[in-house]
Amino acid sequence: MAEVEEATIKVVVGTEKKSHKITDKEKKLTAYHEAGHAVATFNLESQDPVHEISIIPRGMAGGYTLYRPDEDTSHMLKSAMLDRIVTSMGGRVAEQITFGDISTGASQDISTSTDIARSMVTRYGMSEKLGPVLYGKDNDEVFLGMDYSHTKNYSEAYANTIDDEVKRILTECYNKCEQLLTEHNDKLVLIAETLIKNEKINGARFLELMDENYDPEKDKENEEKAVAEETTEEVAEEATEEVVEEVAVEEEK
Repeated sequence: MAEVEEATIKVVVGTEKKSHKITDKEKKLTAYHEAGHAVATFNLESQDPVHEISIIPRGMAGGYTLYRPDEDTSHMLKSAMLDRIVTSMGGRVAEQITFGDISTGASQDISTSTDIARSMVTRYGMSEKLGPVLYGKDNDEVFLGMDYSHTKNYSEAYANTIDDEVKRILTECYNKCEQLLTEHNDKLVLIAETLIKNEKINGARFLELMDENYDPEKDKENEEKAVAEETTEEVAEEATEEVVEEVAVEEEK
């Protein structure tokens, strides 16, 4: 099962680069970035649950937050699309809140968010200002190796309105994400610092940490107890091996 899981993640994200050297500063930045995605997602009911978070570089990514859908869906509601943009903004917002600065790590998130917002406005008629109208036509024909698949069928005035609507959606989603992560900054810090320490958090552990009744002191005691038990087992195994070796030596004599 673990092998199948690893193979799936490898296809989706890429191969782990454990040998890739990163600075403590970069590790912390990545941890808070991914924690921002995860905490924002947790607080939005329409989004899929977090399956795994990692700050080990994979493929082109410095880290990732992986989701696992509860069910297959053919259509997406407007509210869910807006929430998807909010979660995509989580990394950028977490950087701004925590460090007072932003990095290039959110480039793909911004690209994804912009594509969703533009599709909402031009393809799905989800802008009250522009109404249920298709702006632009999609064709399958490609002429002389050049992509003419998107045909503009609206005026410059409407083009400006489309841009304004896309920007409005992105700004409102960014502000909503900022409000969420500010309200739950304690969980943002907890998830990020746990990532810095352990590099990975699975879905079950993430839910434990996000529980409002989570007790860090009790968790620390349980962790120390588990380490102590593991150490005791190792000592017992070593002692058993020594006894077996001594018996073998005596039998040889």
